[in-house]
Amino acid sequence: MRINQNTALRGDKVTLVPYSSAHVPRYHEWMQSEELQRLTASEPLSLEQEYEMQRSWRDDADKCTFIVLDTERWSEQACGDEDCMVGDVNIFLTDPEDPTLGEIEIMIAEPSYRGRGFGKEATLMMMSYGVTELGITKFEAKIGQENEASICMFKKLNFKEVSVNSVFQEVTLRLDVTDQERQWLLEQTKHVKKKSYTEEKLPAGGLETDR
Repeated sequence: MRINQNTALRGDKVTLVPYSSAHVPRYHEWMQSEELQRLTASEPLSLEQEYEMQRSWRDDADKCTFIVLDTERWSEQACGDEDCMVGDVNIFLTDPEDPTLGEIEIMIAEPSYRGRGFGKEATLMMMSYGVTELGITKFEAKIGQENEASICMFKKLNFKEVSVNSVFQEVTLRLDVTDQERQWLLEQTKHVKKKSYTEEKLPAGGLETDR
């Protein structure tokens, strides 16, 4: 969706920026990893298919995505987005009858950034954005049973396990955003600064437009 096409969310560890064509080559490189394909239940795509997917994420009204950057590295003016990319975080509006339900996904693609709190902060920031900007009141996370680290993280964020699909070897966790949960979430993300992406960081050589 285009609601976040000029939004940058700056946290302590991570900065979330809209997924543009400039990010596709690095993303495509990540998704050649068999481990990431397995953890995200994804099939490898050609580079051109990856560009098509990026355009879909930008344009479709039922998808919202941010690329996760290393805030410290991105703050260095010499570091472009592609050199600071850590992963991505997404919300799918999976139920046309209930636009307040969002399925959330987080991928920390760079192994050196796992287990250091980057995924947790990115997830909290995306949840806060979903609640305040997209009207989400219920979150679901569907995670492969072998991905114990991700399951554990979501449970620490107050998600509850609601089902296990033995065929797809997938666990579904859920969080209903009560007033108390909303207040907790906003408290956890009160440090996050919402900025204009184009004004916050122009890539070297000027702003690259989408294909």
